[in-house]
Amino acid sequence: MSKIIQIRKRNALYLPKEIIEKMGIREGDKLMVEVSENSIVLRPVKQLKMEEYWSETRPEEVEEVGEEITRQLS
Repeated sequence: MSKIIQIRKRNALYLPKEIIEKMGIREGDKLMVEVSENSIVLRPVKQLKMEEYWSETRPEEVEEVGEEITRQLS
């Protein structure tokens, strides 16, 4: 599927509804922009859900471990 679109104010691109629906893209989704020679390719970026992460770590836990390592090295 090909469509001609126009660059709008502030370099905004608006993708046609039929393309958005076909690709399953929704508001807030992220797209990877790839540029090569005279082509621009947009690819949806899969967003990981929390349950897909190997583990979940809070910033406080990272800080505690860092402080413990610092104490051990002192």
